[in-house]
Amino acid sequence: MTSPVSAATISASLRREVLVFFEGIERFRQRLAAGETLCGISIYVTDPQVTEAVADSVDFLWIDLEHAAMGIEAMRGHLLAARSRRCPVVVRTASSDIASIKPILDAGAPGIVIPQVTSAAEVQHVVDACRYPPQGKRGFGPFTPTDYGRQEEGYVERANDAVFVAVMIECVEAVDAIDEIVAIDGLDSIVIGPMDLSGSLGVLGQADHPDVVGRMEKAIGAARAKGLPVGSGMPADPAFAARQAARGIQWMQVGVDLAYLTSGVDATMRSLGDALGTD
Repeated sequence: MTSPVSAATISASLRREVLVFFEGIERFRQRLAAGETLCGISIYVTDPQVTEAVADSVDFLWIDLEHAAMGIEAMRGHLLAARSRRCPVVVRTASSDIASIKPILDAGAPGIVIPQVTSAAEVQHVVDACRYPPQGKRGFGPFTPTDYGRQEEGYVERANDAVFVAVMIECVEAVDAIDEIVAIDGLDSIVIGPMDLSGSLGVLGQADHPDVVGRMEKAIGAARAKGLPVGSGMPADPAFAARQAARGIQWMQVGVDLAYLTSGVDATMRSLGDALGTD
């Protein structure tokens, strides 16, 4: 007959389960603090099998709710898949409003990236929305990350310490306010958005334009002076990634899953055409 499981064993198991929610993002933080350069990809495809398939090949995953046709239900599947692989994961929201932020965090996202911020006041609002009182103003409803209510003890302190809060600097207004933005307590990182920043400067698509580079370097310098790691979005372009790293970028969202799919298929079909003489 199977021995009964003790209450202490169950309690310890539940505590371990709660810790897993933050394991990946804490390792991500540690690697950034050690000065490593980290590369990940953006997830657009709703099927979480994509995350499961690529998680061991990247340093982190970036689930995109701003541009991808993806909702909270699909996002949650990706969070589960990433957690099963112990892969750090951040979620980019659609906006900075609380209605966008709250369900993402309550579903168990350990890191969040807010696009298109324009002011220090907006960033303060974001930071407050991501942490519980007294550090912030987040409403309490973390059913999933407390193992469905079984392990609430110590959760608030753990969540406040572990959540990774980043905002995207991708418009002229944000660059102009960068000194005030990076001074906000509780902000963990900024992320440069080169494409939208180039559009804000009237040179859309020219990420290496001198005006764009100058604004990026201003934001990077301000963040690093405050001890904040700086991320960047970008296409799957190793040469551009190297230039961004030289400018001080430490974590990079390099391309999206669908682009890797299409480029892989296109390259293989071209090679097949050459080999078979059917091109």
